[in-house]
Amino acid sequence: MQASPHCPANVPQPSSEEVTSGADIISTVEFNHTGELLATGDKGGRVVIFQREPESKNEPYSQGEYNVYSTFQSHEPEFDYLKSLEIEEKINKIKWLPQQNAAHSLLSTNDKTIKLWKITERDKRPEGYNLKDEEGKLKDLSTVTSLQVPVLKPMDLMVEVTPRRIFANGHTYHVNSISVNSDCETYMSADDLRINLWHLAITDRSFNIVDIKPANMEDLTEVITASEFHPHHCNLFVYSSSKGSLRLCDMRASALCDKHSKLYEEPEDPSNRSFFSEIISSVSDVKFSHSGRYMLTRDYLTVKVWDLNMETKPVETYQVHDYLRSKLCSLYENDCIFDKFECAWNGSDSVIMTGAYNNFFRMFDRNTKRDVTLEASRESSKPRAILKPRRVCVGGKRRKDDISVDSLDFTKKILHTAWHPTENIIAIAATNNLYIFQDKVNSEMH
Repeated sequence: MQASPHCPANVPQPSSEEVTSGADIISTVEFNHTGELLATGDKGGRVVIFQREPESKNEPYSQGEYNVYSTFQSHEPEFDYLKSLEIEEKINKIKWLPQQNAAHSLLSTNDKTIKLWKITERDKRPEGYNLKDEEGKLKDLSTVTSLQVPVLKPMDLMVEVTPRRIFANGHTYHVNSISVNSDCETYMSADDLRINLWHLAITDRSFNIVDIKPANMEDLTEVITASEFHPHHCNLFVYSSSKGSLRLCDMRASALCDKHSKLYEEPEDPSNRSFFSEIISSVSDVKFSHSGRYMLTRDYLTVKVWDLNMETKPVETYQVHDYLRSKLCSLYENDCIFDKFECAWNGSDSVIMTGAYNNFFRMFDRNTKRDVTLEASRESSKPRAILKPRRVCVGGKRRKDDISVDSLDFTKKILHTAWHPTENIIAIAATNNLYIFQDKVNSEMH
Protein backbone atom coordinates (compact mmCIF):
# COMPACT_ATOMS: atom_id res chain seq x y z
CA MET A 1 0.00 0.00 0.00
CA GLN A 2 1.30 3.47 -0.85
CA ALA A 3 1.53 6.12 1.84
CA SER A 4 -1.71 8.10 1.74
CA PRO A 5 -1.67 11.88 1.09
CA HIS A 6 -2.25 12.39 4.78
CA CYS A 7 0.89 10.54 5.80
CA PRO A 8 3.97 12.73 6.18
CA ALA A 9 6.69 10.95 4.26
CA ASN A 10 9.81 13.02 4.28
CA VAL A 11 12.69 14.71 6.08
CA PRO A 12 13.97 12.66 8.99
CA GLN A 13 16.20 14.56 11.39
CA PRO A 14 17.97 12.32 13.90
CA SER A 15 18.74 14.41 16.95
CA SER A 16 21.81 12.63 18.30
CA GLU A 17 24.33 9.87 17.75
CA GLU A 18 24.04 6.27 18.92
CA VAL A 19 22.69 5.66 22.43
CA THR A 20 25.44 6.67 24.79
CA SER A 21 23.51 6.37 28.04
CA GLY A 22 19.99 5.87 29.34
CA ALA A 23 19.85 9.61 30.11
CA ASP A 24 19.57 10.37 26.37
CA ILE A 25 16.38 8.37 25.88
CA ILE A 26 13.53 10.70 24.86
CA SER A 27 10.56 10.43 27.24
CA THR A 28 8.12 13.02 25.84
CA VAL A 29 7.54 15.10 22.66
CA GLU A 30 5.27 18.15 22.31
CA PHE A 31 4.61 20.83 19.65
CA ASN A 32 3.56 24.29 20.81
CA HIS A 33 0.23 25.78 19.70
CA THR A 34 1.60 27.23 16.45
CA GLY A 35 3.89 24.31 15.64
CA GLU A 36 6.89 26.64 15.34
CA LEU A 37 8.51 25.13 18.43
CA LEU A 38 8.91 21.49 19.39
CA ALA A 39 10.03 20.39 22.86
CA THR A 40 11.43 17.02 23.91
CA GLY A 41 12.21 15.78 27.41
CA ASP A 42 14.56 12.93 28.25
CA LYS A 43 15.42 10.52 31.06
CA GLY A 44 18.30 12.77 32.13
CA GLY A 45 15.90 15.58 33.08
CA ARG A 46 16.83 17.74 30.10
CA VAL A 47 14.46 19.66 27.83
CA VAL A 48 15.53 20.37 24.24
CA ILE A 49 13.52 22.92 22.24
CA PHE A 50 13.65 22.89 18.43
CA GLN A 51 12.61 25.89 16.34
CA ARG A 52 11.34 25.77 12.79
CA GLU A 53 13.54 27.72 10.41
CA PRO A 54 11.78 30.20 8.08
CA GLU A 55 11.21 29.12 4.48
CA SER A 56 14.19 29.51 2.17
CA LYS A 57 13.91 32.27 -0.45
CA ASN A 58 15.76 30.08 -2.93
CA GLU A 59 13.24 27.27 -2.41
CA PRO A 60 9.89 28.97 -1.79
CA TYR A 61 8.04 25.64 -1.72
CA SER A 62 10.29 24.04 0.85
CA GLN A 63 9.17 24.09 4.46
CA GLY A 64 11.62 25.16 7.15
CA GLU A 65 13.47 22.47 9.07
CA TYR A 66 13.63 22.22 12.85
CA ASN A 67 16.95 23.08 14.51
CA VAL A 68 17.99 23.19 18.16
CA TYR A 69 16.77 26.45 19.72
CA SER A 70 17.57 25.91 23.40
CA THR A 71 18.60 23.15 25.80
CA PHE A 72 18.24 23.32 29.57
CA GLN A 73 18.26 21.07 32.64
CA SER A 74 14.69 20.98 33.91
CA HIS A 75 14.91 18.46 36.76
CA GLU A 76 17.68 16.94 38.87
CA PRO A 77 17.63 13.60 40.71
CA GLU A 78 16.31 13.98 44.26
CA PHE A 79 15.91 11.79 47.32
CA ASP A 80 12.83 11.52 49.52
CA TYR A 81 14.33 10.98 52.97
CA LEU A 82 11.01 10.24 54.64
CA LYS A 83 10.23 7.37 52.28
CA SER A 84 13.85 6.46 51.42
CA LEU A 85 13.01 6.73 47.73
CA GLU A 86 14.99 8.15 44.85
CA ILE A 87 13.03 10.58 42.67
CA GLU A 88 14.08 10.22 39.05
CA GLU A 89 14.90 13.31 37.01
CA LYS A 90 13.13 11.83 33.94
CA ILE A 91 10.73 14.26 32.23
CA ASN A 92 7.33 12.54 32.13
CA LYS A 93 5.37 15.25 30.28
CA ILE A 94 5.78 18.69 28.70
CA LYS A 95 2.87 21.03 27.96
CA TRP A 96 3.11 24.41 26.26
CA LEU A 97 1.00 27.31 27.49
CA PRO A 98 -0.80 29.47 24.91
CA GLN A 99 1.49 32.38 24.02
CA GLN A 100 0.41 35.67 25.67
CA ASN A 101 3.37 37.90 24.66
CA ALA A 102 6.79 37.67 23.03
CA ALA A 103 7.90 35.02 25.54
CA HIS A 104 6.99 31.31 25.42
CA SER A 105 6.05 29.27 28.50
CA LEU A 106 5.95 25.54 29.15
CA LEU A 107 5.25 23.16 32.02
CA SER A 108 7.51 20.17 32.59
CA THR A 109 7.12 17.45 35.20
CA ASN A 110 9.01 14.48 36.57
CA ASP A 111 7.40 11.97 38.97
CA LYS A 112 6.73 14.56 41.70
CA THR A 113 7.50 18.18 40.80
CA ILE A 114 5.98 20.37 38.07
CA LYS A 115 7.89 23.45 36.87
CA LEU A 116 6.83 26.46 34.81
CA TRP A 117 9.55 27.76 32.48
CA LYS A 118 9.72 31.03 30.57
CA ILE A 119 11.66 31.14 27.28
CA THR A 120 12.71 34.59 26.05
CA GLU A 121 14.95 36.00 23.31
CA ARG A 122 17.48 38.82 23.56
CA ASP A 123 19.10 40.21 20.42
CA LYS A 124 19.74 43.81 21.52
CA ARG A 125 21.67 45.34 24.40
CA PRO A 126 21.43 48.90 25.77
CA GLU A 127 24.49 51.14 25.44
CA GLY A 128 25.29 54.72 26.38
CA TYR A 129 24.24 54.90 30.03
CA ASN A 130 24.83 58.22 31.72
CA LEU A 131 25.71 56.91 35.18
CA LYS A 132 27.37 53.57 34.30
CA ASP A 133 30.45 52.74 32.26
CA GLU A 134 30.67 49.96 29.67
CA GLU A 135 31.38 47.35 32.35
CA GLY A 136 28.32 48.35 34.33
CA LYS A 137 30.18 50.12 37.15
CA LEU A 138 28.85 53.43 38.49
CA LYS A 139 30.71 56.47 37.20
CA ASP A 140 32.03 59.25 39.38
CA LEU A 141 29.16 61.74 39.17
CA SER A 142 31.56 64.66 39.01
CA THR A 143 32.80 63.40 35.63
CA VAL A 144 29.30 63.44 34.10
CA THR A 145 29.16 66.71 32.19
CA SER A 146 26.47 65.94 29.61
CA LEU A 147 23.47 63.70 29.21
CA GLN A 148 22.91 61.26 26.37
CA VAL A 149 19.99 59.04 25.38
CA PRO A 150 20.87 55.31 25.76
CA VAL A 151 20.45 53.30 22.56
CA LEU A 152 19.78 49.62 21.80
CA LYS A 153 22.55 47.96 19.81
CA PRO A 154 22.17 44.60 18.02
CA MET A 155 23.89 41.58 19.55
CA ASP A 156 24.03 37.83 18.91
CA LEU A 157 20.71 36.16 19.68
CA MET A 158 20.51 34.78 23.21
CA VAL A 159 17.73 32.42 24.29
CA GLU A 160 17.16 32.65 28.03
CA VAL A 161 15.20 30.00 29.93
CA THR A 162 14.17 30.88 33.47
CA PRO A 163 12.09 28.95 36.04
CA ARG A 164 9.03 31.04 36.97
CA ARG A 165 7.17 28.66 39.29
CA ILE A 166 7.82 25.35 41.02
CA PHE A 167 4.71 23.34 41.95
CA ALA A 168 5.88 20.79 44.52
CA ASN A 169 4.39 18.53 47.19
CA GLY A 170 1.15 17.99 45.32
CA HIS A 171 1.49 14.25 44.63
CA THR A 172 2.13 11.17 46.71
CA TYR A 173 2.30 8.91 43.66
CA HIS A 174 4.00 9.30 40.29
CA VAL A 175 2.67 12.07 38.02
CA ASN A 176 1.61 10.54 34.69
CA SER A 177 0.01 13.53 32.93
CA ILE A 178 -0.48 17.28 33.00
CA SER A 179 -3.00 19.29 30.98
CA VAL A 180 -3.46 23.05 30.58
CA ASN A 181 -7.05 24.29 30.79
CA SER A 182 -8.64 26.33 27.99
CA ASP A 183 -9.13 29.18 30.51
CA CYS A 184 -5.30 29.64 30.33
CA GLU A 185 -5.27 30.17 34.10
CA THR A 186 -5.36 26.65 35.52
CA TYR A 187 -3.95 23.23 34.78
CA MET A 188 -4.33 19.75 36.21
CA SER A 189 -1.85 17.05 37.12
CA ALA A 190 -2.69 13.38 37.59
CA ASP A 191 -0.95 10.54 39.38
CA ASP A 192 -2.01 6.92 39.85
CA LEU A 193 -4.81 7.71 42.32
CA ARG A 194 -5.47 11.45 42.36
CA ILE A 195 -5.95 14.45 40.06
CA ASN A 196 -5.11 17.96 41.29
CA LEU A 197 -6.17 21.34 39.90
CA TRP A 198 -3.59 24.13 40.09
CA HIS A 199 -3.65 27.85 39.37
CA LEU A 200 -0.65 28.85 37.27
CA ALA A 201 0.13 31.74 39.64
CA ILE A 202 -0.17 29.79 42.92
CA THR A 203 2.44 27.19 43.87
CA ASP A 204 1.74 26.43 47.52
CA ARG A 205 -1.67 24.80 47.14
CA SER A 206 -3.77 22.81 44.71
CA PHE A 207 -7.30 21.46 44.79
CA ASN A 208 -7.90 17.72 44.71
CA ILE A 209 -10.62 17.11 42.10
CA VAL A 210 -10.42 13.30 41.77
CA ASP A 211 -9.41 10.80 44.45
CA ILE A 212 -9.90 7.09 43.77
CA LYS A 213 -7.71 5.87 46.63
CA PRO A 214 -9.67 3.28 48.66
CA ALA A 215 -9.66 3.40 52.48
CA ASN A 216 -7.84 0.08 52.42
CA MET A 217 -5.16 -0.20 49.71
CA GLU A 218 -5.85 -3.96 49.49
CA ASP A 219 -9.16 -3.02 47.87
CA LEU A 220 -7.40 -1.16 45.05
CA THR A 221 -8.58 -2.48 41.67
CA GLU A 222 -7.63 0.25 39.18
CA VAL A 223 -5.38 3.27 38.75
CA ILE A 224 -5.54 6.49 36.72
CA THR A 225 -3.38 6.21 33.60
CA ALA A 226 -3.91 9.55 31.77
CA SER A 227 -6.05 12.68 31.89
CA GLU A 228 -6.80 15.72 29.73
CA PHE A 229 -8.91 18.87 29.74
CA HIS A 230 -11.50 19.44 27.02
CA PRO A 231 -10.03 21.83 24.39
CA HIS A 232 -12.98 24.28 24.54
CA HIS A 233 -15.03 23.72 27.72
CA CYS A 234 -12.96 24.63 30.77
CA ASN A 235 -15.24 22.67 33.12
CA LEU A 236 -14.83 19.29 31.38
CA PHE A 237 -11.99 16.81 31.65
CA VAL A 238 -11.50 13.09 31.04
CA TYR A 239 -9.36 10.49 32.75
CA SER A 240 -8.62 6.92 31.73
CA SER A 241 -8.06 3.88 33.90
CA SER A 242 -6.09 0.65 33.90
CA LYS A 243 -9.40 -1.20 33.49
CA GLY A 244 -9.94 0.29 30.02
CA SER A 245 -12.65 2.79 30.96
CA LEU A 246 -12.90 6.56 30.44
CA ARG A 247 -14.63 8.93 32.84
CA LEU A 248 -15.78 12.36 31.72
CA CYS A 249 -16.11 14.77 34.65
CA ASP A 250 -17.81 18.15 34.97
CA MET A 251 -16.33 20.51 37.56
CA ARG A 252 -19.61 22.44 37.65
CA ALA A 253 -21.33 19.45 39.24
CA SER A 254 -19.22 19.32 42.42
CA ALA A 255 -15.84 20.35 43.79
CA LEU A 256 -14.73 16.72 44.06
CA CYS A 257 -15.39 14.89 40.79
CA ASP A 258 -15.37 11.35 42.18
CA LYS A 259 -18.78 10.85 40.61
CA HIS A 260 -18.27 11.06 36.86
CA SER A 261 -20.75 12.60 34.41
CA LYS A 262 -20.22 9.90 31.79
CA LEU A 263 -18.54 6.49 31.77
CA TYR A 264 -17.19 5.18 28.46
CA GLU A 265 -16.59 1.45 28.53
CA GLU A 266 -16.70 -1.30 25.94
CA PRO A 267 -18.09 -4.67 27.07
CA GLU A 268 -15.46 -7.37 26.82
CA ASP A 269 -15.83 -10.02 24.14
CA PRO A 270 -16.00 -13.34 26.06
CA SER A 271 -14.38 -15.17 23.13
CA ASN A 272 -11.22 -13.06 23.51
CA ARG A 273 -10.98 -13.51 27.28
CA SER A 274 -7.52 -14.56 28.45
CA PHE A 275 -5.04 -14.22 31.32
CA PHE A 276 -3.76 -11.00 29.72
CA SER A 277 -7.15 -9.38 29.00
CA GLU A 278 -7.01 -6.88 31.85
CA ILE A 279 -3.40 -5.87 31.14
CA ILE A 280 -3.90 -5.25 27.42
CA SER A 281 -7.17 -3.34 27.98
CA SER A 282 -5.43 -0.73 30.17
CA VAL A 283 -5.62 2.68 28.45
CA SER A 284 -2.15 4.20 28.09
CA ASP A 285 -3.18 7.53 26.52
CA VAL A 286 -6.29 9.63 25.92
CA LYS A 287 -6.53 12.71 23.65
CA PHE A 288 -9.48 14.94 22.82
CA SER A 289 -9.87 15.76 19.13
CA HIS A 290 -9.24 19.39 18.16
CA SER A 291 -13.00 19.78 17.57
CA GLY A 292 -13.74 18.50 21.08
CA ARG A 293 -16.32 16.03 19.72
CA TYR A 294 -14.22 12.84 19.96
CA MET A 295 -11.69 11.15 22.23
CA LEU A 296 -8.81 8.97 21.04
CA THR A 297 -7.53 6.20 23.31
CA ARG A 298 -4.69 3.73 23.01
CA ASP A 299 -4.49 0.35 24.71
CA TYR A 300 -1.86 -2.32 24.07
CA LEU A 301 -3.23 -3.67 20.77
CA THR A 302 -5.68 -1.03 19.49
CA VAL A 303 -6.53 2.64 19.11
CA LYS A 304 -10.18 3.62 19.56
CA VAL A 305 -12.18 6.72 18.70
CA TRP A 306 -15.03 7.56 21.09
CA ASP A 307 -17.88 9.99 20.47
CA LEU A 308 -18.59 12.08 23.58
CA ASN A 309 -22.29 11.45 23.01
CA MET A 310 -22.01 7.63 22.96
CA GLU A 311 -20.83 5.84 26.08
CA THR A 312 -21.57 2.22 25.19
CA LYS A 313 -18.81 1.54 22.66
CA PRO A 314 -16.23 3.32 20.49
CA VAL A 315 -17.32 4.55 17.07
CA GLU A 316 -14.06 3.32 15.51
CA THR A 317 -11.50 0.67 16.50
CA TYR A 318 -8.19 0.20 14.68
CA GLN A 319 -5.83 -2.75 15.16
CA VAL A 320 -2.28 -1.49 15.69
CA HIS A 321 -0.43 -4.80 15.81
CA ASP A 322 -2.94 -7.62 16.15
CA TYR A 323 -0.21 -10.08 15.09
CA LEU A 324 1.16 -9.79 18.66
CA ARG A 325 -1.93 -11.42 20.18
CA SER A 326 -0.25 -14.82 19.91
CA LYS A 327 2.96 -13.42 21.48
CA LEU A 328 1.44 -12.03 24.67
CA CYS A 329 3.03 -14.67 26.88
CA SER A 330 6.60 -13.80 25.86
CA LEU A 331 5.74 -10.07 25.89
CA TYR A 332 4.56 -10.52 29.49
CA GLU A 333 7.79 -12.27 30.43
CA ASN A 334 9.98 -9.46 29.02
CA ASP A 335 7.67 -6.75 30.47
CA CYS A 336 6.91 -5.26 27.02
CA ILE A 337 3.20 -5.84 27.64
CA PHE A 338 3.36 -2.95 30.15
CA ASP A 339 4.72 -0.46 27.57
CA LYS A 340 2.69 2.75 27.40
CA PHE A 341 2.16 3.92 23.81
CA GLU A 342 0.84 7.41 23.06
CA CYS A 343 -1.51 8.47 20.26
CA ALA A 344 -2.08 11.68 18.29
CA TRP A 345 -4.61 13.41 16.00
CA ASN A 346 -3.69 15.36 12.89
CA GLY A 347 -4.82 19.01 12.67
CA SER A 348 -8.18 18.24 11.07
CA ASP A 349 -8.92 15.09 13.17
CA SER A 350 -9.06 13.00 9.98
CA VAL A 351 -5.92 10.89 10.60
CA ILE A 352 -4.65 9.30 13.80
CA MET A 353 -1.16 8.08 14.62
CA THR A 354 0.41 5.81 17.20
CA GLY A 355 3.63 3.87 17.71
CA ALA A 356 4.56 0.19 17.66
CA TYR A 357 7.66 -2.04 17.92
CA ASN A 358 10.66 -2.36 15.59
CA ASN A 359 10.62 1.45 15.29
CA PHE A 360 7.35 1.17 13.36
CA PHE A 361 4.54 3.69 13.67
CA ARG A 362 1.00 3.39 12.35
CA MET A 363 -1.36 5.84 10.68
CA PHE A 364 -5.08 5.39 10.14
CA ASP A 365 -7.11 7.56 7.77
CA ARG A 366 -10.59 7.85 9.29
CA ASN A 367 -12.24 8.86 6.01
CA THR A 368 -10.82 6.29 3.59
CA LYS A 369 -10.22 3.61 6.30
CA ARG A 370 -6.76 3.07 4.81
CA ASP A 371 -3.82 2.48 7.10
CA VAL A 372 -0.07 2.45 6.70
CA THR A 373 2.93 1.20 8.66
CA LEU A 374 6.07 3.35 8.44
CA GLU A 375 9.50 2.97 10.00
CA ALA A 376 11.60 5.58 11.81
CA SER A 377 15.19 4.36 11.68
CA ARG A 378 18.55 5.51 10.35
CA GLU A 379 18.61 2.72 7.77
CA SER A 380 15.23 3.50 6.22
CA SER A 381 15.10 7.23 6.88
CA LYS A 382 17.83 9.03 5.00
CA PRO A 383 17.27 12.80 4.91
CA ARG A 384 14.84 13.82 2.14
CA ALA A 385 14.08 10.19 1.30
CA ILE A 386 10.52 9.01 0.79
CA LEU A 387 9.38 6.54 3.44
CA LYS A 388 8.33 3.13 2.16
CA PRO A 389 5.35 1.43 3.76
CA ARG A 390 6.30 -1.69 5.76
CA ARG A 391 4.41 -4.95 6.20
CA VAL A 392 4.59 -7.55 8.95
CA CYS A 393 3.79 -11.07 7.83
CA VAL A 394 2.43 -13.60 10.29
CA GLY A 395 2.98 -16.77 8.31
CA GLY A 396 2.53 -18.33 4.92
CA LYS A 397 4.03 -16.64 1.88
CA ARG A 398 6.30 -13.65 2.42
CA ARG A 399 6.53 -10.90 -0.11
CA LYS A 400 9.76 -9.04 -0.75
CA ASP A 401 10.58 -6.51 2.01
CA ASP A 402 8.03 -8.10 4.37
CA ILE A 403 9.27 -8.57 7.92
CA SER A 404 8.42 -11.67 9.93
CA VAL A 405 6.67 -11.18 13.28
CA ASP A 406 9.39 -13.34 14.86
CA SER A 407 12.14 -10.98 13.75
CA LEU A 408 10.61 -7.80 15.23
CA ASP A 409 12.93 -5.98 17.63
CA PHE A 410 10.96 -5.30 20.82
CA THR A 411 13.72 -3.11 22.26
CA LYS A 412 13.06 -0.57 19.49
CA LYS A 413 9.72 0.98 20.31
CA ILE A 414 7.94 4.21 19.33
CA LEU A 415 6.20 5.26 22.52
CA HIS A 416 6.13 9.06 22.05
CA THR A 417 4.70 10.87 19.01
CA ALA A 418 3.37 14.35 18.22
CA TRP A 419 1.59 15.92 15.26
CA HIS A 420 1.95 19.56 14.17
CA PRO A 421 -1.30 21.39 15.07
CA THR A 422 -2.07 22.51 11.50
CA GLU A 423 0.35 20.88 9.03
CA ASN A 424 1.39 17.39 8.00
CA ILE A 425 4.54 17.35 10.11
CA ILE A 426 5.08 14.68 12.73
CA ALA A 427 7.70 14.14 15.43
CA ILE A 428 8.66 10.59 16.34
CA ALA A 429 10.85 9.69 19.32
CA ALA A 430 12.78 6.46 18.71
CA THR A 431 14.93 5.76 21.79
CA ASN A 432 17.43 8.67 21.76
CA ASN A 433 16.69 9.84 18.20
CA LEU A 434 14.10 12.40 17.22
CA TYR A 435 12.75 12.02 13.69
CA ILE A 436 10.74 14.77 12.05
CA PHE A 437 8.79 13.68 8.96
CA GLN A 438 7.07 16.05 6.60
CA ASP A 439 4.65 15.50 3.75
CA LYS A 440 6.22 17.84 1.21
CA VAL A 441 3.87 17.21 -1.69
CA ASN A 442 0.61 17.31 0.23
CA SER A 443 1.46 19.70 3.04
CA GLU A 444 -1.64 21.81 2.22
CA MET A 445 -3.96 18.80 2.17
CA HIS A 446 -5.79 17.70 5.28
